[in-house]
Amino acid sequence: LADGQDWRQSGVADNLRRSGWSDGGNLLLRWGRPFLRGGGPPTPLRFYTLDLESEAPLMYQEQQLAAYLAALRERHPGEPLILAGHSAGGVLGRLHMVRNPEQPVSALITIASPHLGTESAELGLQAGQSPLSWVTGLLGADTLNRSQGLYFDLARERPGNLLFWLNRQRHPEAHYISVVRNGEDSLFGDLVVPEWSQDMNRVQALYGRSIRIEAGGGHGLSEDDGLLLARILARLRASRAG
Repeated sequence: LADGQDWRQSGVADNLRRSGWSDGGNLLLRWGRPFLRGGGPPTPLRFYTLDLESEAPLMYQEQQLAAYLAALRERHPGEPLILAGHSAGGVLGRLHMVRNPEQPVSALITIASPHLGTESAELGLQAGQSPLSWVTGLLGADTLNRSQGLYFDLARERPGNLLFWLNRQRHPEAHYISVVRNGEDSLFGDLVVPEWSQDMNRVQALYGRSIRIEAGGGHGLSEDDGLLLARILARLRASRAG
């Protein structure tokens, strides 16, 4: 449950700006069309954040992501595109690349993403399907009921669910970087997504194709992720120049 502003409120955007990236603004949908809010003057290096209906199933969110990326390609024709996603956003970026292999994405960076699913989603499914699920609305937690499709998508992969299908599809050529929470510098580590699920090397279609980078902290974004992201982006630019 997040939106584009989380990348700013967490301090990630500040550290990207300090590393030479300008804030292009936050994309959101208005009347079904992408709308850009904020952002400064254009510079060679730009990052954008975006809002998604984060309670919706991933296939629906992918349609929104595709609309945003089409708008960005029109705004910056011919420029390389890197996707960075936190948690379910990382799985969403990978889903978009598989469904749109003709649209070039040079790299995908995922942070604490449940590529093989998570028991947390299964617990959400069970709670929403229990006889007492109607009580959650009275308690102000009706997002549990609205997110049942999303929870099904993010359950541990098994025949018939989205992750099982996605993880066996051909993935386009790109740099795949998995930022994995290793439990260091945090009392409990990532309580939402297990460490083994965050590594794209464990995805059947991506065995051995992802760079794994371990990072401390819990599940949420932090300013340290901004520093790490800036270093990853610098390496990607250097490899492209080489």
